[in-house]
Amino acid sequence: MEIIALPIWVIFFLVFGILALVTTLTALFFPIGLRPKKHTNSEVPAVDSDDFLQAIAGVANAPVQSGGQAKLLNNGEQFFPEILDALNKAQKTINFMTYIWTKGKMSDLVFDALIQALERKVEVRIMLDGFGGTGVDEEKLERFTHAGGKVCWFRPARLGKLTRFYKRNHRRAIVIDGSIGFIGGAAIEDKWLGNAESPEHWRDSMVKVTGSMAENLQSAFVQVWTDTAGEFLVGHKFYPHQGRHQGTDEATASKHVSIISSPSSEFHPISNVFWLSIKAGREKIYLTYSYFVPDKTLRNILKEKAKEGIDVRILLPNDYIDGNTIRWASHRYFEELLQAGVKIYEYQPTMIHSKTIVIDGKFSIVGSANFDIRSTELNKENILCIAEKDFAQDLEKTFFEDLKHAKQMRLGAWKKRSFLRRLRERFASLFEEQY
Repeated sequence: MEIIALPIWVIFFLVFGILALVTTLTALFFPIGLRPKKHTNSEVPAVDSDDFLQAIAGVANAPVQSGGQAKLLNNGEQFFPEILDALNKAQKTINFMTYIWTKGKMSDLVFDALIQALERKVEVRIMLDGFGGTGVDEEKLERFTHAGGKVCWFRPARLGKLTRFYKRNHRRAIVIDGSIGFIGGAAIEDKWLGNAESPEHWRDSMVKVTGSMAENLQSAFVQVWTDTAGEFLVGHKFYPHQGRHQGTDEATASKHVSIISSPSSEFHPISNVFWLSIKAGREKIYLTYSYFVPDKTLRNILKEKAKEGIDVRILLPNDYIDGNTIRWASHRYFEELLQAGVKIYEYQPTMIHSKTIVIDGKFSIVGSANFDIRSTELNKENILCIAEKDFAQDLEKTFFEDLKHAKQMRLGAWKKRSFLRRLRERFASLFEEQY
């Protein structure tokens, strides 16, 4: 049957279907107009310089601040007791935002602490993601709300809003009294308990922050809460240190830039911060990420620094990963990175879920964002860029401790992988715009 002989309504739906298919395939596979073809810079200041921090602040549209301290906490054995202790000592407010929340022992202990806080007349709010939070214990959540706690869901799956469902709130911000906060990779599920001693217990890091850094995490929470719940959180019970960031006289104060990302097609602050930070590396650049699918610009800057003789190392998960396709996609880029001199390692004992960068032993990036396109261009994320030598050296020490349990990828052996593996990598990388 000739198309011209078809009824007009059939032709209309046929054309509409073809256009919808082309649009979907373009969004999935092609980054048309999403990012610049090439990044350049006028100069490259050292990562511990004021000029560098101001450059980071400029590309992120966020101020350089000082005050507060950062403490690295490795694995649930360290960070979970600190989180519970802070919750149990809360006096005025608790704002709790995480991506994954699943019923279990960890969930029970957190809910118990939050309900006890409510009994002490502490204001408690939980921000759950409409996808990541679907495993939450409904009975415990109901007890929490009946005790006076407030809960809000970010973009749950609902008819009429499905076109926005794929953009998730991946931020981590646990803030107590506006003075103590926790940021990093962990969430509420039993695999974050323990000390990464088995495949059932993940390797991860959280950072405990105080002072103005904690208030920055508060802002990461408040922005999503206000837009979702419609409630404005104002006053000293949320921001007790306001107006005392600049010119602090704290001897151990660090300078930092807090980046709260709600990416659009035109604005990708975390990607820009990653690029500029790596570009500024003079001696060593160490990355630890659970998901690694960088766009071409970020791959190129990693290769460029390695070719300059900079020690560039990347630590990633091995088979103990919760998403095989994203690992296969990252494998697609190993060969070009290895050829440039980048050293790549895969952590062996369990899933490694940390999200950190440390550069020249002086500058660190920690937070919720992964080194993939989903984090830089789709999800709501929050990171802290911290210029503090002691913290950076703690992070670097941890990196090398993790390398003791990792396998280094070698270019010669990597080139010998099978045709089927290469085919699998190519197929998985087709969806890199969604990882």
